[in-house]
Amino acid sequence: MSQPIPPKKYINVYLSLGSNEGNRSENLRAARQGISQLIGKIAKQSKIYETQPWGNTEQDSFLNQVIMINTTQEPREMLEYIGKIERQLGRQRKVGEKWGPRPIDIDILFYGRRVIRDKGLTIPHPELHQRAFVLIPLMEIAPTLEHPILQQPIDELFMACDDPSDVVMLD
Repeated sequence: MSQPIPPKKYINVYLSLGSNEGNRSENLRAARQGISQLIGKIAKQSKIYETQPWGNTEQDSFLNQVIMINTTQEPREMLEYIGKIERQLGRQRKVGEKWGPRPIDIDILFYGRRVIRDKGLTIPHPELHQRAFVLIPLMEIAPTLEHPILQQPIDELFMACDDPSDVVMLD
């Protein structure tokens, strides 16, 4: 007699969404829809914030949002779907260009409490604690979430963050 297959375990995953090309709010909406269809259920979402570009400041401002999803997907599988969603929304990655303008950018911030250091995949996101445009919306939906490497909650990481960028909540 065969053993029943145990149900897959749901993981809380935090994603950062950003857009500064085209209809930015529509791009965020379409990204959330794609995530819901291909990756997992959106359990929480922050408000939308208008933010200054980070890194390459010679570009239009961004709309940013952080969402928490529940998924059974493994990180690599999820990363493939994220790439598919980004391409469907017009993202074209240019070799050697970091922080350039884009219709959509989706980053994995946290995958449960897992720490992953693989080629092309680093979780938690290695720069999230330095970016106000990530910390402020993340703090809105998960202020006490603890960074598994830095071992500090998001609200404390924000208080220690030196990023002077404007992050303005939209109505």
